[in-house]
Order: sequence, then C-alpha cells, then structure tokens
Amino acid sequence: MGATKVADQTVESIVQITADPIETGQEPKETTTEPEDVTISSGAPAESGTGAVPIPLTDLDQGVVGWDSQDDPAMPMNFPKARKWVLLSLVSLITFISPLATTIVAPAASYIDADLHNSSSILSSFVTSVYLLGYVVGTLLMGPASEIWGRRPVMSVANWSFVVWQICCAEAPSIGALIGFRFLAGIGGSGCMTLNGGVVADLFVPEERGGANAIAALGVIFGPVLGPVCGGFIAQRAGWRWVFWTICIVSGVISITIEVLNRESYAPVLIARKTARLSKELGRADLRSCYDKNVNDRPQTSWQKMKQDLTRPLRMLFFSRVVAIFSTYMALIYGLFYILITTVTTVYSDTYHWSPEITGLAYLGPSLGFLLGLMFIAPTSDKLIVKLTKENKGIYEPEMRLPFIVVFGTLVPIAFFWYGWTAEYAVFWIVPLIGLMPFGFGMLGIFFSIQMYMIDAFPRYAASAMAALTVSRSLLGALLPLAAPPLYNRLGLGWGNTLLGFIALLMVPAPYYLWKTGHHLRTKYPIEL
Repeated sequence: MGATKVADQTVESIVQITADPIETGQEPKETTTEPEDVTISSGAPAESGTGAVPIPLTDLDQGVVGWDSQDDPAMPMNFPKARKWVLLSLVSLITFISPLATTIVAPAASYIDADLHNSSSILSSFVTSVYLLGYVVGTLLMGPASEIWGRRPVMSVANWSFVVWQICCAEAPSIGALIGFRFLAGIGGSGCMTLNGGVVADLFVPEERGGANAIAALGVIFGPVLGPVCGGFIAQRAGWRWVFWTICIVSGVISITIEVLNRESYAPVLIARKTARLSKELGRADLRSCYDKNVNDRPQTSWQKMKQDLTRPLRMLFFSRVVAIFSTYMALIYGLFYILITTVTTVYSDTYHWSPEITGLAYLGPSLGFLLGLMFIAPTSDKLIVKLTKENKGIYEPEMRLPFIVVFGTLVPIAFFWYGWTAEYAVFWIVPLIGLMPFGFGMLGIFFSIQMYMIDAFPRYAASAMAALTVSRSLLGALLPLAAPPLYNRLGLGWGNTLLGFIALLMVPAPYYLWKTGHHLRTKYPIEL
C-alpha cells in the first residue's frame, strides 16, 4: 500500500492513539523479532527500506558470515535494555555539550574583543559561526568513517579532538587563532551530532525509535538555547577563557565515561570483524560478510570502498530527492532558529531594557516550546507507526513518521508574525516571549520527524543520512545570522520577522509533498549507496 492511502488513514489514527496505548501484542523483547500482531517490514528497496526484518544468519556452506541466531546477544538490537539506554545516554550527553559550545561563546564576544584587541564586528560574529562551518567539514568525514571503522573509534577520536581544541581556544593568543581553533573544535564536535542517529538505528527497532530519538534530540535542540545563558554567566563571573575551560572539563569527563562504557554498535563492522576472525581460524579466504551488497560480487579494494563510503553523504544530498528536499527544509528552519537565538537577547535588552544578567530569560519561550513539543511527539510517534502499520497490512513505511510535520511547519511562521509585531510595538514583555513558544514546538516537531524519517528510510546508512542533514543545516546556521543585523536595521522587528515568517510559510508544502509522495520517490528514484 502506498503512502497516499496511509496518509488518508492518518487523521482517524491520530485521534485514536491519543486515548489508550496501542496494543502491540506483547512487550518488545530483547531480540529483533516483532510483536505477534504487527510485522513491521518495509515495501521499499533494500537500500532505502526500513523495518525490523529477520537478521541475516551465518551459512558457512555458502561462505556467508552473519549472526548465529535471531537471538544472538552480539547483535546490537539484541543488547539488554540497560546497555542500550546507557549507550544512548552517553551519546546524548556529549551531543548536548557540542551544540551548547556553538552559542556559549556569543555573550562573551565583548570580553574577547577587548582582551584580544579586535575591532571588527565581522570577526567577532565569526568566532561563533565558524564553529558550525567545522560541523560541515566534520560530518562529511565522521558519518562515512563510522560506517567503515565503526561508531566507537570514530566517536572516540571526535570527542578527544573536541576536548583538545577547547584547551587551544582557552589559550588563544589572538582573534585569528581563536577562529581557527573554533573551526577545528567544530570538526571534533560534529562526531556526536552525526553518530547519534546512527546509534538509534543500530540499537532500536522502528517502533522503539521514537522514544530513543527523543533522548538523542534533546541536546541538539536545547544545547544552542542554553549556551548563551551559561556563557554569559561564566564570562561575567570568571572571564571569557573559562567559557572554554568549562566546556573542556565537562566534555573531558563525559569522554572518559564514554571510553569506559561505550561498545561498538554498527552491525556491518561487527560482522566484518567476525568474518576476518573466522577466515583466519578456518583457513577460508572465501568467507564474505552477510552485509556485503552482493556476496557473489568480487570484493572491492580498500580504496574503492573508502571512496564509495566517504562520498555517500554528498551523493545522498545531491541525488536522493527525499534527502535533498528534507535537508533544504531543515536547513532553512535551523537558520531561522539561529537568527532568533542570536538576536532575541538584543531585542530584550534594547526594547525592554533588561540587564545582561536576566536577558537569558528570553530563551524561556522557545525552550518551553521545545519541551511541550517533545512531550507530545515522543510518545505519539511510535504509537502512530504501530497503528498505521496494522492498517497497512503489516507493512511499515517511513512516511508514517510525517503526518504531524505539516502542522509543525505551520507553527513556525505564526511564531515569527506574533513575536515580530509584538516586539516592534513593545507590547508587555511576556507576549513576544509566548510568541516564541510555537516556534520551539514547531521546530522540535520538524527536527524530530525528519530525523526519524531519515533513520527509518536509511537504517544501515543512518550516520551518512545524518551527515547530509547536518551539512546543510550547519551551513545556513552559520551564514543566515550574519544577515540578521542589516535585515532588522532596514525593516525593523515587525516587517523583518514578517519576511522570515513568509519564507518559512513558503516551505510548508515541501514536507506535505514528501508525506504524500515519499514512497513513490524512494522506490522510483533509488540511489546507489
């Protein structure tokens, strides 16, 4: 059944899932087998399909190495629940620190300029935004690298690189050196941003991924909002260099914990290691991994495989229509988000004459919106796909993650209109603050829905899919805020935010289009991954 019929069933399903929990036949087991009354499998091609299909098993007669059984405890989806949530929590912790480091330096800009003798406002702004450009470079390396060598070693290298460059930032002797170190820190910080979606895909079956992704997404959303609050307090009390020392200490402690408790979770890498071990033990050079695209094909050389893997995020971004559309949409929303968080404190200090100590309260609006959005979509998403899968004769489609996204997208322009005009006329301070809540709610829903869709549509290459998303959104997140000062200076808060709201409104049909036609696009225009 295609996505169109699934979409037509959605309104009735949404009403029903808000009442009692959906019965799935039994509690999910610590295996990849599905609940008895729902078989979640995809009708999409193998390279773009989702769902917990039976895991591939070892067949030495055919020279194929896989898992020992459907209940093989070495299979990451069969890990005990406690181990799964520990692994996810560790990734989520560092994923909170990395985006927090994006904006934590913004309130310290005046202190940095004075200490490093910088008079250029462009360089001052670039200290913040260059970190996101590091994300662009880093994600293109980290995502594919984790699909070559595994999540664990790539996560370790990225985390410790992030820690080391924070030390360099703290000791930077000039504004140029600080910008360079921030760029390199962004490359290291991109690792967790890219791998968190991959870890969710590694450990959880589709009907469990909504709750897991809610935990993974917390840091990505809340980190940039809380960064300026923390940075302003630290810079004022201890000096701007301690902004970086604080990040270094906290991320260092988390990285040590990850080193001790982290385990490899990428199934193809685990089976590749098993294949190498059995080939040596049995003296058989013919053994192949069950995750090779075609076990009858001649093995690729190391260079061929590396070239294919490292270019995967860009190929997904430019040649997959669903990835291109969603990446563009998320990038726009993320850019608008960074415009808000880099200007809202100025609005409240200039318009409402708030002191620097309390301007951080301006972030309560979007933060409450994020929290309410998370409370709504996290429990609803998984229940919805179970319900829609039942109605679709047991066939799961990634587009089942998208029914709410049109509503979420509509809330974003409403927030800009509300916030912009109430701030323009200096309406009582809480009114524009409340106006930012729909933005937080809508952005959380958009981010969550798109990330879940990409994980489910490309489960094996979820890290590369996350890399494609991160590249596009980091570019606009870095560049769009640079246009905010001239925009507001020329048009004012009212018309300036109205323009941004109309831009967001024009993009709303994009997710609706993919909700209705995503299945068709994925199956008719597959890409070679």
